[in-house]
Amino acid sequence: MFLGIFELKRWIIFAVLISALVFGNSYDLNAEEKIRVLIVDGQNNHAWKATTPVLKSILENTQKFQVDVATSPPKDTKGFHPEFSKYAVIVSNYNGNEWPTETKNDFIKYIENGGGLVVVHAADNSFPKWPEYNKMIGIGGWGGRNEKSGPYIRLRDGKFIQDTSKGRGGSHGQQHDFLIESRNSEHPIMKDLPSKWLHVKDELYDRLRGPAENVTVLATAFADPKKGGSGEIEPMLMVIPYGKGKVFHTTLGHSPEAMKCVGFATIFARGTEWVATGKVTVPIPSNFPTLDKTSTISIPSTK
Repeated sequence: MFLGIFELKRWIIFAVLISALVFGNSYDLNAEEKIRVLIVDGQNNHAWKATTPVLKSILENTQKFQVDVATSPPKDTKGFHPEFSKYAVIVSNYNGNEWPTETKNDFIKYIENGGGLVVVHAADNSFPKWPEYNKMIGIGGWGGRNEKSGPYIRLRDGKFIQDTSKGRGGSHGQQHDFLIESRNSEHPIMKDLPSKWLHVKDELYDRLRGPAENVTVLATAFADPKKGGSGEIEPMLMVIPYGKGKVFHTTLGHSPEAMKCVGFATIFARGTEWVATGKVTVPIPSNFPTLDKTSTISIPSTK
């Protein structure tokens, strides 16, 4: 028996409503569509005017993403309220003043309902007194963070543990090339990547601390004391669930030059796809860094 036209329309409407209830977030991604991404910037102690175009180019060059940018006012964030629900992923290149309460509440709701978040480098310095943001990012640094902010994540006997020792939250030594080591080769973001690869000159964040809840560490680096580091194996790449949403946190990416590392670019794109879809189709390029050789992509200068 065939449905009449009015019955068919009614069933279509019903299916759409059910889908909205099940998936929560209002963003709807069809297989043929590019993944919509919003980069948030406008305040940062790092050179966001130079790094945001690199992040945007990395994603757009994969042909898998459509990228917009929301730039906050330079100081007062009153009235800053991006439409998060229009996007599958929010990329934070932001480290600045608190957002308005309504914006923060909408951001929480967006992630809880299935939105994706990618936290890049100094974005994990943001909002030290915002509990929900710190749960999203797992661990962060600076902004007065200390043992009251939560534990460090430390590697002991092959396992990651929470270290509640007293101490600062956030530091780094001098910039240098350093080795990244995979700690979860089966995760979609990391699958088929080299187990160790050399990252270009960058800030190696150490002593990050926070709630550290449900954090899966994907990769680490040794913060060499000879370079001013902590002497610990530090988390560099992480994923964290938050409600129905997913968060990918990379501590890498201090400068445009650091972001042009093929390793950073590849994993940033793969992480962005994963928080949006739960899958990764971004390929691993043949010039991916090796154990003893860095590799960079060519993007026109943004300076």
